[in-house]
Amino acid sequence: MSDNESFLTLMHLGIDTHQQLVVYMRHDCHVAIAEGFNAHGRVEVRTAHASIIATLVLVSHDFLSHAHAGLSDAAWQQLGRPDNGERAWFRHAHAVDSMSYVRGKLYGEPFTNDSAKEIINDIKLGRYSDIQLTAFVTACAGNRLDLAETIAITRAMVESGQRFSWPNRIVVDKHCVGGLPGNRTTPIVVAIITALGLCMPKTSSRAITSPAGTADTMEVMTPVQLDYEHMRSVVEEQGGCLAWGGSVSLSPTDDMVIRIERALDLDSEGQLVASVISKKVAAGAQHVLIDIPVGPTAKVRSLPLARRLQELLEETGRALGLNVRTMITDGNQPIGRGIGPALEARDVLQVLRNDPKAPQDLREKSLQLAGTMIELAGKAELGCGAALADDVLRSGHAWQQFEAICLAQGGFQEPTLATHRHTVTAERHGVIAYFNNRFISRLASLAGAPNAPCAGIDLHVQLGDTVLQGQALFTLYAEAAGELAYALDFLDGHTDIIRIEQECV
Repeated sequence: MSDNESFLTLMHLGIDTHQQLVVYMRHDCHVAIAEGFNAHGRVEVRTAHASIIATLVLVSHDFLSHAHAGLSDAAWQQLGRPDNGERAWFRHAHAVDSMSYVRGKLYGEPFTNDSAKEIINDIKLGRYSDIQLTAFVTACAGNRLDLAETIAITRAMVESGQRFSWPNRIVVDKHCVGGLPGNRTTPIVVAIITALGLCMPKTSSRAITSPAGTADTMEVMTPVQLDYEHMRSVVEEQGGCLAWGGSVSLSPTDDMVIRIERALDLDSEGQLVASVISKKVAAGAQHVLIDIPVGPTAKVRSLPLARRLQELLEETGRALGLNVRTMITDGNQPIGRGIGPALEARDVLQVLRNDPKAPQDLREKSLQLAGTMIELAGKAELGCGAALADDVLRSGHAWQQFEAICLAQGGFQEPTLATHRHTVTAERHGVIAYFNNRFISRLASLAGAPNAPCAGIDLHVQLGDTVLQGQALFTLYAEAAGELAYALDFLDGHTDIIRIEQECV
């Protein structure tokens, strides 16, 4: 179309809809009337250079004129960041053919390599509405994906994005399946591994509902939004990086699917495996270590579930050419003291700098993971990797390497902590017997983390500690008084965050 009566001029409205592509237009503009558009319908938006399929929101307020169509941030980016005033044409979106495979799966028909590829490609191109994405997530939820389907989806996710290749390098990577507050081992492991000359191009996620992801923690110290070429140059110069995966587009459908899973509070073992393995393949890894914390309030709550996940991860990795090793670890309590970006960054720096105040559980777990990765890559004999990692950490080489990576990514800054604070104390004498990891994460999030990077929780006790009445259990940090009050309101109704039991005599 090119006549004057069929187009609208575009405006970037600066509305954050996460990955959802949204276009806004007046309900009574000539295009909406002529096309018979309805609110939340799916429409094709086409400029002279690109096209997208977006969800339509109809408005009646005068902030948008009859001659304009507004774009959300995600729609504007997917459309190639058009200038304000650029022309666009609109029509009803064609039906998404791959949805027939999703409906088939809901009725028991397994995904194939071809159907998985079509579905993932349509998701990547923004052709799935949130309702359609929800149907896909539901079809995959629980144990509904067998090994063949998991491999098919993983392969399709790899093919949908960019890939790195690191010729003549031993490339390693790690991942944690999550569900454990703190546990910020990755920056320490990357520093140790790359200081030994191995290659570790680490991309990490941001938090969606948790108090911090590795990318959030790193961002309080250094830039993490590296594009493809910047990430490549950092890795070539330093042997590794600590970047936000969303800025590199290695597995672009992953964040879209995760967003829906978190909103529905639905877990899919197969989708989790596809998410992890696709990113490792795309990053160019050869050897991968995966941490699976197990505990009653962790993401993985029993050993049988951990064993099943272990098998899926290792078999899927093998099918895509990866040497995957899994490690089942203790998920009964947080790792480290800090929960929230800046507090976790403080813990990381204390470990790297060999500070006597460093949390020893974070130090020991990081050495355990790094040592296993060193052995996996053939840099040390079985059972000798942890000692080599400890030497690198004690010598200061790991800290020097971490600082060099940060400088290559754009600079280094010290983390700071929020000024609004409240310390929670023990109501009676006894022994620390239980941590509710889910409630602890929720409390830190209500205090503002990760959007307020200096907010979170500083733990003062661990399992097995003997405490006296009035002794500090943890300190809440918030950047605003209202956020601190919000978190304390939650605490009033959830007294079982840390359980104290009477000592046996």
